[in-house]
Amino acid sequence: MNIISAAVFCGSQNGKDPLFTTHTAELGRLLALSKIRLIYGGGNAGLMGVVANAALAEGGEVIGIIPERLKEWERHHGGLTELVVVPDMHTRKKMMYDRCDAAIILPGGFGTLDELFEMLTWNQLKIHDKKIYILNSGGFYNHLLNHLRQLEKEGFLYDVLEERISFCETPIEVFNRIV
Repeated sequence: MNIISAAVFCGSQNGKDPLFTTHTAELGRLLALSKIRLIYGGGNAGLMGVVANAALAEGGEVIGIIPERLKEWERHHGGLTELVVVPDMHTRKKMMYDRCDAAIILPGGFGTLDELFEMLTWNQLKIHDKKIYILNSGGFYNHLLNHLRQLEKEGFLYDVLEERISFCETPIEVFNRIV
């Protein structure tokens, strides 16, 4: 599959481990250098700001999609290629899914997990077939991976886990799998 646009879901905070910021910036640079359009949540804070700024610094195309309610709270990014303001989170997620060819999940909180699980559910229901990559920076998602394997082991998944999700340890591993 030819990846033209990648949706990146990540935290509006940086988290405690500096590796999260390092990996996020590296991923943003790699996407820009490979001419893969970055689609993300539109914020200028936390890992969202890091990935956008890194891509922009390398001349990348960056599209932010942010709900009106979060526009000020997440300090929307004013220097993007395009900023789309939508009425709510549901519209944001659907637009991000519609405009991407693949999704990359970085460390984040409830919102990031919500976006991941909605994408996985839509994937399972064949609403889309976009590949999902999880950047497991410093083992951040190890517990989630173990839980997903438990779901598979207990017969709650319809497909082999690896058909839907690729867990990657570094940004270059994500990059090598999507190009």
